[in-house]
Amino acid sequence: MIFIFGLLSLRAIFMKTAFDDDELGRVEIRHSERARRIKIVIKPDALHIVLPPGASKQQGLAFLNEVRGKILQKQKKQIAHKRFIDEENSLQTLSFITKVQANAERKTVFFRLKDGVLLIEYPQGKDPRSDEMQQFFRNGIEFFLRKEAKRLLPPRLKQLANLHGFSFTDVKIQSSRTRWGSCSGRKSINLSYFLLSMPPNLIDYVLLHELCHTVEMNHGERFWALMDKVTGNRAKALRREVKRFSTSL
Repeated sequence: MIFIFGLLSLRAIFMKTAFDDDELGRVEIRHSERARRIKIVIKPDALHIVLPPGASKQQGLAFLNEVRGKILQKQKKQIAHKRFIDEENSLQTLSFITKVQANAERKTVFFRLKDGVLLIEYPQGKDPRSDEMQQFFRNGIEFFLRKEAKRLLPPRLKQLANLHGFSFTDVKIQSSRTRWGSCSGRKSINLSYFLLSMPPNLIDYVLLHELCHTVEMNHGERFWALMDKVTGNRAKALRREVKRFSTSL
């Protein structure tokens, strides 16, 4: 059994049960045909217990209790480091900055991206720091992050591939929160739209990292030698910088 923190897109196949836990909040239990072992996944809406085929609800609850202490610690850290998005706290991405303001004429949250500014208007009288408003804001920001990532990342990947002599078969933009990118054995590259939260040189590092995997599929000496070649011998330094960033908004 393993224990995973993060956000995953999981398909419920057989059943779904939900309940409220006094300590952990909302908990959902579901089966997934893709799961190979019991997993605990922390998501904004609930704590998810994902069961592989054949595992019982009781087994999932027993595992939850085994790791309860660790989950509570993780949840406390997430709350302590929670970033609010409001009038005083904007979010800067590669192609836009957020601007939040109340509007007496709005009955719902409104978004508009223009000239590098993502305007977010919410109904006057609502608390912008409430969980409800913060979730609305994040959902909208992610919508535009995905659109901007689809517009900006594939052309840049192609540009870097041509510059350094790499080739790839396909590129997809995804919502991964567990990794910045990945490359399959068929040279198909996946990129997280959260990459846009990093500066351009670190985005390029991730793109080059995946392009190098089209030649070297592991992280052995030849891989890092190739990374140094395409980053001006700065692969390890750039890697350390990337670790300072998080995929959470």
